[in-house]
Amino acid sequence: MNTTSNFTRGAQLPAILAQRIVVLDGAMGTMIQRYKLGEADYRGARFADHPKDLKGNNDMLQLSKPEVILEIHEQYLAAGADIIETNTFGATTVAQDDYGLGAFAREMNVAAAKLARQACDKFSTFEKPRFVAGALGPTPKTASISPDVNDPAARNVTFDELKAAYYEQASGLLEGGCDLFLVETIFDTLNAKAAIFALDELMEDTGERLPVIISGTVTDASGRILSGQTVSAFWHSVRHARPLAIGLNCALGATLMRPYIEELSRIAGDTFVSCYPNAGLPNPMSETGFDETPEITGSLLEEFAKAGFLNIAGGCCGTTPAHIASIAQKVGKYQPRCGHKGTLFGELALEAETA
Repeated sequence: MNTTSNFTRGAQLPAILAQRIVVLDGAMGTMIQRYKLGEADYRGARFADHPKDLKGNNDMLQLSKPEVILEIHEQYLAAGADIIETNTFGATTVAQDDYGLGAFAREMNVAAAKLARQACDKFSTFEKPRFVAGALGPTPKTASISPDVNDPAARNVTFDELKAAYYEQASGLLEGGCDLFLVETIFDTLNAKAAIFALDELMEDTGERLPVIISGTVTDASGRILSGQTVSAFWHSVRHARPLAIGLNCALGATLMRPYIEELSRIAGDTFVSCYPNAGLPNPMSETGFDETPEITGSLLEEFAKAGFLNIAGGCCGTTPAHIASIAQKVGKYQPRCGHKGTLFGELALEAETA
C-alpha cells in the first residue's frame, strides 16, 4: 500500500476547498438499477452456491461484477466529479451478516477502493486531481434506538461491535487506496461516534492521517436526525473529531434540505460544509425513481452556492451523471463558502498551502 501517496493526495483537499466548490459524485444504487442485474449477476461463479439470496446486495458487485462498478465511477468522473465514493455503503460485517457474508466484508472494501482508485487515476490531471472517498454507511442496526417497541432498553448491536466493524471496513478502504473517509447518511449519532472512534484508532495504529467528512441525514420536516438530534446538536456532537467537512445527505431533496444546510453553514464556522441531496421526492413513474431532472437539481444547488452555503456539492438517491454534470456546471460559477478567521477551517487551508 502506497500510504505516502494517499496522504499527499488527501492533504491537497483543504486548499482546493478554499479555492472552489468541489463536486461529489451521485447515487450508486440508482445507476446499478439501470443495469437490471439478476440473482446470477450478483452471485457470480464464486458465490453460485451461497445459501441466501444476494440480489440487491450492491456491495457484492465489486467481487462479482467489478466492471459495472468501474464503469459507474468513470461516468461520474467524466461528468465532472472531483470526489467519488467507494461502493461500500453496506460493506460492514454488521450489514453483510444479514446475507451470510460478514467474513467477506473486508475484501469488499479493499476491492471497492481499488476500483475507485483505478478510475480516479485514469481521470486525474495536475490541474484537476480526483479523490477516492472511502464510504462508511450507517449500518442497518442502531445503537441508540430499541428494535422492540415494548422494550425501550433493548439493543441489537453494541458500540464495541460497531467500532470493530467500522475499523475493519476502514482498514480495507485504506489498503485499497482511498484518499479520505466519508461517514455518511448518519441517522444515529452514536453509530457515527463508533465510526469516528474506529477511524481515530486506525489512523493512530497506521500513522496515516486522512481527512474525514461527516454527513448526517435529516429524516423529515422535524429538522432532526432519526435518533432525535437537531442539526445543531448533531454538529456539536461530532465537532470534536475535527472533520474536514460536515454536511447533510439523503432523505430530502434540496428544497426541503435548504433550511438545515443554511443552519449548518451558519454554525459550523470551523470546517467546510457539504451537501448532497436526493433528486427531490420519490416518484416510481420516473426513470430514476425520483422527481427532479438534472436541470432542477443543478439549479437548486446553484441557489445554495449563490447564497454562500457550500464547499462540497453532489447528489444522493435518484441522481445520475447527468445530475452531477449539471451541478458541476452551475456551482462552478460561485466562490466557496468562507469560514471564520482563526478557526480550524482557515487553519486547514493554510496548512495545506504551506505544506
